[in-house]
This record gives sequence, C-alpha cells and structure tokens, in this order.
Amino acid sequence: MVFRLQGWVRAVAGLAAGFGAPSAAFAQPGIGLAPAHLSVSNMVLQADWVVKLVMIGLLLASLATWTVFVAKVLELRKATAAERAVHDNVRMLRSLGDAGRNPALANAPLVSEALAELKLSADALDDAEGVKERVVSRFQRHEAATARQLTRGVNLLATIGATAPFVGLFGTVWGIMNSFIGIAEQQTTNLAVVAPGIAEALLATALGLVAAIPSVVIYNHFSRQIAAHRALVSDTAAAILRLVSRDLSRGAIALAKA
Repeated sequence: MVFRLQGWVRAVAGLAAGFGAPSAAFAQPGIGLAPAHLSVSNMVLQADWVVKLVMIGLLLASLATWTVFVAKVLELRKATAAERAVHDNVRMLRSLGDAGRNPALANAPLVSEALAELKLSADALDDAEGVKERVVSRFQRHEAATARQLTRGVNLLATIGATAPFVGLFGTVWGIMNSFIGIAEQQTTNLAVVAPGIAEALLATALGLVAAIPSVVIYNHFSRQIAAHRALVSDTAAAILRLVSRDLSRGAIALAKA
C-alpha cells in the first residue's frame, strides 16, 4: 500500500513538472503557432492568382445556381398553375366546340392545336383514326417543346454540380503545391509558412462543395417538378383528345369547322 502511494505521488509530481516546463516547440517563436492574421478574407486576398481565379469562378457558379433557382421556381409555378386551370376546365366539357367558345380555353395551346388540326382535316373527318393520330402528333410536339423550354437553364445546374468539386480540387492541389514550394524556398517547416497555402487549398475545396451541393439538390428538385408538369400536360392532352374522339363519334362536323 505504501509503495502504491509513493507511485501515485511520483506520477503527480511528473505531471506538474510537465505542465510547468514549456515544450521545445512552444519555446521557439512561430513554431506550432498559426498566424494570427489568417482569416477567410485574408486568405482570399493573399491567395495565388490561380487560386483566386478558381475561387472567383466557383463563386460565380454558385451565383448562377441561385439565379436559375429563383427564375425556374417562378416560371414553373406560373406554368403549372395555368396548365392546371386548363386541365380542370377541360375535364368538365362535353365537346371541343365548348372549349373553342370559352375565352379562357380558346387560347390554351393544346386546345388551339386540336382546333387547328380539325380545321385542316375538315375534308377528311371520315377517317377518325387518322384525325386522332394527327392530333396526338401535335400534342406530342407541344409537350416536347414545353419540356425543352422548362429545362432551359436547368442543365447548367447539372454541369456545375458535376464540375465544381473538381475545380475546387484543382485549387486544392495548387495551394498545397505552393505550400511545398514555400517550404523548399525557406528551408523550414514553420507553420507560418505552410499554413497559408494549406488554408487556401481547403478554402478552394470548401467553395467547390458550396457550389456543387446546392446545384445537385436543385437540379434533382427541378427534374421532379418538370416531370410532374409534363405529366399534367399529358393529362390535359388526353382530356382534349377524348373531346376530339367524342366529337368525331357524334359526327359533329359543324363544331369541328367552327
């Protein structure tokens, strides 16, 4: 028991001596200490021109991402609301002629396409299947054009999401290379020499992730929203095609010519 107490006393005395005596790393100024002026703004200002170009490019890519996000949210919201109103109105109609006489539906693109095809096929209404095939072809072209319009700018998000991490990685490699060059030139491993280049490298990596992650998330969001809008357009086209088929079955030539 006495020997065990003596061992504890020696251990406590050793710890006290260790805390009281500064280590060799801290006894030398600048060794193991990061520069006091190292901040994000200073890292950007003091970075190599290549790393600066990388950071500026990534910031512009992030700005483009959020610009596309705001613009597409407004565009999709407006287009979906208009298409849903047309779809809800068309479902309640018995004839395409009723849609043509309705000011709210007469200017709807799908209704206009159907009426235009019926007018062009006024002398071939006996071939009901042929008329319906031509109407479906018009609807498919309209749906494809709508998809192209809505995806305009969204592909930029995919490009940013795929390339931004690698651009940031390039800045990382360049910053680390500058750090090793500084070590070789000054013949020292002082943290004050190594830290700025490594910090620039890590900042470039962080900016690459800041640009890429929102781009991927927003791209996936818009992909689902555009797919939902295309499904709504397809539902509206199917409802109008039923009106066309109904009119052809009734022999409503007068309505078609109107």
